Amino acid sequence: MPTVALATLGCKVNQFETETVEGLFRQRGYEVVPFSEAADVYVINTCSVTSLGDSKSRQLIRRARRQNDAAIIAVTGCYAQVSPEEIKALDGVRVVLGTKDRAKIVDYVEQAAREDGLLDGVADVMEQGEFEDIPLFGMPTRTRAFLKIEDGCQNFCSYCIIPYARGPVKSRQLSHIRREAEKLAGAGFKEIVLTGIHLGAYGKDLPGNVTLADACREVLAVSGLKRLRLGSLESIELSPELFALMREEKERFCAHLHLPMQAGSDAILKAMNRHYDTAEFGRLIQRVEQEIPGIAISTDVIVGFPGETEELFQESLDFAERMNFSRMHVFPYSRRKGTPAASMPGQVPEPVKKERVHRMQALAKRKAEEFHQGFLGRKMRVLFETSHEGIADGLTDNYIRVYADADGAKLGEISMVSLEKLYKDGVWGRIFPSEGE
Repeated sequence: MPTVALATLGCKVNQFETETVEGLFRQRGYEVVPFSEAADVYVINTCSVTSLGDSKSRQLIRRARRQNDAAIIAVTGCYAQVSPEEIKALDGVRVVLGTKDRAKIVDYVEQAAREDGLLDGVADVMEQGEFEDIPLFGMPTRTRAFLKIEDGCQNFCSYCIIPYARGPVKSRQLSHIRREAEKLAGAGFKEIVLTGIHLGAYGKDLPGNVTLADACREVLAVSGLKRLRLGSLESIELSPELFALMREEKERFCAHLHLPMQAGSDAILKAMNRHYDTAEFGRLIQRVEQEIPGIAISTDVIVGFPGETEELFQESLDFAERMNFSRMHVFPYSRRKGTPAASMPGQVPEPVKKERVHRMQALAKRKAEEFHQGFLGRKMRVLFETSHEGIADGLTDNYIRVYADADGAKLGEISMVSLEKLYKDGVWGRIFPSEGE
């Protein structure tokens, strides 16, 4: 039996896409082995959000080459899409596929095994108008299942390479979302996370005024599902319909939204080509908190964007301080060739970016602790995911990481837990087995 090893870099969408590719190989009789082992085929799903993602992608390609220099190395994903020539120049690469036509990846690999040379399957994503609907043939190994329902982005933020890597918005048909959600729930998953490159734009390309709320209803209608969570959304795309559904389904619709802020300075937001200012973002956050009391709002922040002076960075720091974020993911600006920001004046030196990242991360740590502190003494439902050295951990519906004695935890199951004290990046809890679901 031929063997295949797969590696993923980047976002939750990439993770989901690797799982679908893995299923395609299983369907064709391949045995999936760890990436650290020798394999006949290596598939590397790349990321190009930052230059570090590009570098890690190249490292994985070289690693695969060292492990078996006779293997077929197939490279797909965003880095392969935007920089195919860089990928093709690396020793050992036999297939380059990009972000389109991944349903054909096994065919490409098997053709490469029969022929000499390199197969280039990278196509123009701007001409792809339909969602590439690859069914799940294998089940994910996590306790939470990610379900991709949208691809592409047309926002064209000035720093972001993703619209060039993914093309325009493409939405999965509602009936196909229901089909895949039923598979996942039938396999025993208690939580499904809907993901997409521009999730809030779901349905804009479909007839009949289909919205993200419609997709959520399809998943919530699936028997046996305990939780639905949303991936990253743009704050300006939140609708009254979505809020109403979150309230109606408050026992199952997770009280957590990830709303990227990116900057807390109006001048920087404008330079980023974000479609709001701080006043509008602040009002939207206030509305979310009013609509869904107790909700967790996590965010992304980029520091060191071109033109960001110390004064403008301080504006971002002060604005973030005023927001009730439960979690902040802080990134230094990464210059991406081909984006408008790459040629902007006022590029911030790396040492300055690094120092600002540390300051914003210190704020993020304090904000997270403040949020967690507000839930101590409560009983909450926790979906336990992993166990290591006698300690299990999992998530509440509002995305608090909870740790507890592994003896009382059932992985993949939801238990009632009393939140007792701050611990690591979350809280320590005590499990009540008799009240578990």
